[in-house]
This record gives sequence, C-alpha cells and structure tokens, in this order.
Amino acid sequence: MPQPPDLRAVRTLLLDADGNLFASEEPAFAASTGVTNDLLAHLGSDRRWAAPDLQAAALGRNFRSLATDLAAELDVELDGDDLERWVAREQDVVTRHLAGTLRPDPAVTEALRRLAQRFELAVVSSSALGRLAACFTAAELDDLLPAAARYSAQDSLPAPTSKPDPAVYLHALEQLGLAAHEALAVEDAVSGARSAVAAGIPTVGNLVFVPEAERAERREALLAAGAFEVVDGWADLVALLDASRPRAEEVPA
Repeated sequence: MPQPPDLRAVRTLLLDADGNLFASEEPAFAASTGVTNDLLAHLGSDRRWAAPDLQAAALGRNFRSLATDLAAELDVELDGDDLERWVAREQDVVTRHLAGTLRPDPAVTEALRRLAQRFELAVVSSSALGRLAACFTAAELDDLLPAAARYSAQDSLPAPTSKPDPAVYLHALEQLGLAAHEALAVEDAVSGARSAVAAGIPTVGNLVFVPEAERAERREALLAAGAFEVVDGWADLVALLDASRPRAEEVPA
C-alpha cells in the first residue's frame, strides 16, 4: 500500500461516476445484459451472461472495451462500423433505463456540497457523455458537476478507450491545468483505481454503493490496486479531507 500523500496540496477532486456518485452499476448491467448476450450471439458464441456475472467481468470498463475484448477472445472480426452500432445500441438502452431508475441520494449531495466549498470538482469516467448527462440529471447533481466538468474515456479523447487505461485521467489533468499531486481521485472500481494510480494521482477507494458482503474483498483489491485509503462512504471522505486541513497556527496571517 502506498504512503499517504500530503493532502494539503490537493486542489481538485476527480470523481468516478458510476457506483461512486450514484448507484448506477446494478441497473446499468441489468440493462446491458440483453445487448451483451445479443452481441455474443452475433459473434457466434453460445455463451450467455446473467447480469451479476457481467458486472463482475466488466465493472469499471465501458461497453466498447468489453465488446472489443469479446470479439478478440472469440477470434472474430468486429469492424469499426459494426462496433459503433453495438456501442450506440447499448448506450441507448442503458441510458434510457438509468434515466428512469436513478434517484437523488441526499447523503452524496450533502457531502459534495461540503467538498465543493474547498475543492474544484470534476468527473472522470469510462462512460459516454450522453449516459453521464442522463445520470447526473436523474441524480440532481447537474449544479455541482455540470457538463463542462465531465471527462469521458469514451467521448473526450482523440481515440476512445476505457479504464484502466490512464488516458482519461491524464487528459483531465491537462485540461484542468493540474499536476498529479494537486488532484485526488475517488474510485469504487479496481479498474478505475488502476487508471488513476497509473496517471500518478493519489487515489481513495470508495465503498459507498458496494454491497456489504463484497466490501472486504473490494477494500483489499482497491488497496492492492494502489489506493492509499479506502472509505466506506462520502461522509468518511469528508472527514479524511477535513483532517488534512492545516492547523490554525499553520495558516499564514
């Protein structure tokens, strides 16, 4: 486990979205499973996934990455146009489902409002911007994390990618004019933690929406991925950052 960083240097919080700011993972994979199984049939595979198995296999990655890997595993060519059609179909199905499923979480909103008083907030996600827009509107977080503060591995980069590739975090640092030590990443998924750590960004794991039975295993996996700390929820993150405030006698007059 890495040594705790000096959090007094942090200016900006880079926040993963799905499973971190809202409980979108389970409903998203429930909606995505039908499209994924149709893709498997299209690729000539007899394999079919249930939603929990798909979530375990693809947590923290986007559908583009999953579809590309599935085709490669089956040694089937999925050309660019075909891939784009499947990505668009999955995005449409999942976005419509999340828009009608997600609800505001007062605990998350209150914590973000407190954090926004001290830090700039930005979103760094593998998900497409259209899906993020639907989620933030449904969760009533548009005022705290508007569209201009969202960075997508799917849409914000010259070539689409997915976490654990660090490209989207490096892009966010560049766009925000930050050195890595001036940011703090908050991630619920191991692939996301690996992405932030590979970009050199101090990273906290967040178990806020992880089922209780899975928390011990996820905690260990996040620490192994390079997170210097893992918190149980947003209130604990606020407390961690409050503890890093300079003491009154350290503040210049």
